[in-house]
Amino acid sequence: MNMEGGNKMDIADLLKGQLNHSMLNQLGQSTDASPSKVKKLVNLGMPALLQAMQRNASSTDGADALAKALDQHKEDPVDDISDFLKHVDTSDGSKILEHVFTSKNERVQKNLAKKTGLGQDQVGGLLTQLAPLVMGVLGKQKIEQGLDAKGVSGLLNQVLGQTGSSGLIRQATKILDTDKDGSIVDDVQKFLGKFLK
Repeated sequence: MNMEGGNKMDIADLLKGQLNHSMLNQLGQSTDASPSKVKKLVNLGMPALLQAMQRNASSTDGADALAKALDQHKEDPVDDISDFLKHVDTSDGSKILEHVFTSKNERVQKNLAKKTGLGQDQVGGLLTQLAPLVMGVLGKQKIEQGLDAKGVSGLLNQVLGQTGSSGLIRQATKILDTDKDGSIVDDVQKFLGKFLK
């Protein structure tokens, strides 16, 4: 499970959008998007995804559901991100987005499209690749650090807290809370129901 060498990446790196130029090119080619716009999407989409996970994991049941989901991704081959993205399961990515963003999935994608200049279909195509990557990296960290459900929630709090004052996190919050309700977990029961079926 060791991730030594140049490919080592943890969730904090992903949050900061640390994907190299060749990976941005690769993602761009898959959705006919320029690397610069893909980078914008990564910089906003990753924090939005992680923040949504954090909010869902703020309850005990939500944290348990996320921990179980991460266990399904603990063996994902994320050591080589470029290779992982070549074989990523985008249908699984779509399910992850529905689970994490719940009823606001489409709205979040529309907001990201506006912020990045990408089409909504391009945003969806990119997020369905990035979501499994996030789950795989989190799943690997869960195993490496021996985290239980509470520990996973703590990891997300820690990572987001490290950059909580950054403009990217504030932008991600606006993307998630566009209806001004201050929360994306008003339908957390749907989220839990999907995971626990």
